[in-house]
Amino acid sequence: MQPLPSTHPECTLDVPRETLPFEGAPPFEARLGFLRTAAAHASLGTPPEELETHMSWLFFVGERVLKLKKPVHFAYLDFTTLAAREHNCREEVRLNSRLAPGVYLGLIALRQDQGHLALVDEAHLNAPGRTVDWLVAMQRLPRERSLSVLLADHAVGVAEVNALAERMVGFYRRALTLRIEPHAYVERFRQEQRLNRQVLATAAVRWPQPASVLDRYDAMLERWAPLLLERARHRRIVEGHGDLRPEHVWLMSPAPVVIDALEFSAPLRQLDPFDELAYFALECALIGAAWVGDRLIVRCTAALGDTLPSALLPLYTAHRALIRARLSMAHLQDEHPRTPERWPQRAAQYLERALAAIELLEALAHANAFTTARRSCSP
Repeated sequence: MQPLPSTHPECTLDVPRETLPFEGAPPFEARLGFLRTAAAHASLGTPPEELETHMSWLFFVGERVLKLKKPVHFAYLDFTTLAAREHNCREEVRLNSRLAPGVYLGLIALRQDQGHLALVDEAHLNAPGRTVDWLVAMQRLPRERSLSVLLADHAVGVAEVNALAERMVGFYRRALTLRIEPHAYVERFRQEQRLNRQVLATAAVRWPQPASVLDRYDAMLERWAPLLLERARHRRIVEGHGDLRPEHVWLMSPAPVVIDALEFSAPLRQLDPFDELAYFALECALIGAAWVGDRLIVRCTAALGDTLPSALLPLYTAHRALIRARLSMAHLQDEHPRTPERWPQRAAQYLERALAAIELLEALAHANAFTTARRSCSP
C-alpha cells in the first residue's frame, strides 16, 4: 500500500469558488437564505433553528435535522461541485449507520423549478425541477442525552461508560481490518509532525516555546516507532470512526449512539482503535472527565483481548494533542475565522497535554534504558 495521506492536514481554505451545476442555478447564499425560512419547511410555522460548523450548516426542523455541506475547498477536501457534495452526503449516511443506526435517515434534494426552490425527498425525484444541492436528513437527538451535556452536569455513571465501551468493542470487532505497510504507517506520524511544525513553530500560540515540545516529541516518536511498526505488522489498523469525541456521543437507550463519523476521506479513518480511544480520552480529560476516557480504554482493552505496551497510549496521546493544537491555530488561517480569540488558548491546552504525555514517554524510555543497562552488567 502507498503511504497514507496526512490524517489531519491544515484547515487553510484554498479556493472558495463553487462550481454551479447548471447555468441559472442559485448561488450558495441564495440556497442558504431559502433554507433559513419557514416556507422551506412545510411543517414549520417559524424559521428553523440553525447552527454553523466549519464545513456545514445544520437546520433543526421539528424532530429532524437537515445538514447542508458548504461548497468549500480545503487542503483535505473539495466540496465545490454538486457531485462531490452528493457523494459525501451518501458516505455520511452509509458510514454512520455503523455506530448510529436509525439516526441518519437519508438524503433530501434541494430542487429548483421555474426559479422556485423546494426540498424534495429522494424518493420523489421524478417531480419537475433540477437538483441544485443535497442535504443529509437526521433524526434529532435530545440535547440532554449528549455526553458533553451529561458530563457538564456530572450525570454520567460507570454503567453508561460501560455501555459505550460495549458499543465500541462491537464496532471494532466488525470493522474492516486493513493491511498497511508498517513503515508507511510510521511515516504518517512523521508527516503529521512536519505539518505541526509548519503551523505551531511560527504561530502566536500562548505557550512559551512550542518548538521545545515538538523537538521532544520527535525524539520520542523515533524511540517508540517500533511499537507503531508492530501494530501495523499485527493487523491492528481498522476503518474506524475517524473523529471520536464526547460531543459526538449520545447516551441513548437501549444503547449509546456515536454520530459524525468522518466521511470525506477514507485514509483519515484508517487507524489503530487505541489511537482513536486515546483521542477520545484526551478530549474527556480536557473537559475535566479523564476517568471516562480511562475507563473506556480499560474496558475496551480487556474485551478486545489486546496487550498494549505501556508507551503506546501516551505516544498516541501526544500525537493527537499536537495535531489538535495545530488545527486550533490553523482556524486563524481561514479568510474569516470564527471566534479567533478562542484558538490560541485552545492550542496551549493541547500543548500542555502533549507535554505531559511526552514526559511519560521520556520516563519510560529512561526506565527501559536503566533496565537494559542493569541486565548488561549482570554476570
